Amino acid sequence: MENCDFTMKVFIVYAHAEPKSFNGALFQAAQDTLRAAGHAVTISDLYAMKFDPVSDRRNFITVKNADFFKQQIEEMHATEVGGFAPDVEAELSKMEACDLMIWQFPLWWFGLPGILKGWADRVFAMGRTYGGERFYENGVFKGKRALLSVTTGGPEAVYQKGGWNGDIHSILRPIQRGILRFTGWEVLTPNIIYAPVRVSAEERKAQLHGWAARLRSIESEKPIEVGEY
Repeated sequence: MENCDFTMKVFIVYAHAEPKSFNGALFQAAQDTLRAAGHAVTISDLYAMKFDPVSDRRNFITVKNADFFKQQIEEMHATEVGGFAPDVEAELSKMEACDLMIWQFPLWWFGLPGILKGWADRVFAMGRTYGGERFYENGVFKGKRALLSVTTGGPEAVYQKGGWNGDIHSILRPIQRGILRFTGWEVLTPNIIYAPVRVSAEERKAQLHGWAARLRSIESEKPIEVGEY
């Protein structure tokens, strides 16, 4: 086992339906590398778990207002009385326990795959993960770090300013700033793999090695400056 200066608890959320995909390879490489470095790794393989992405009263085992459903009101009530459904509570507990959270996913329609967006919709609950002036630098997850590891269908050239799809960092902003930084996470530079399907097996192997190399010293990596995303 390799030793690191700081042993972390890492939570990896994985959103791809095919274990043999390149996302699957990145997901496995992250687990293997981080565990070999001495970190404790917890995962949520959303497709394998058959995680329900639909956000409604199924998020709760309690009811604040039976006549009219307002999700944020129900979330605040559930926070007060311990009323989250078991599947939501389990994911909340994983987030709260970790030092670093990694999301591994393919970019779909300029955003998160539906199962991962639904996970965020259900799990980032008002009262428990934000609210009461706990936002951004004063957020609930202050001191914790988050990292997006994402693959694209198109090559890097189309994700530049002036490219067909525009700046990749603008595309990721609603996730990095609107979900993660909003709730207090310090955001690390995203790991972006452009069009893995369009490159050779040797290039994909090199990308996996690069990802693993980065993760071996991830505990010392500095977050992105807020103004950069």
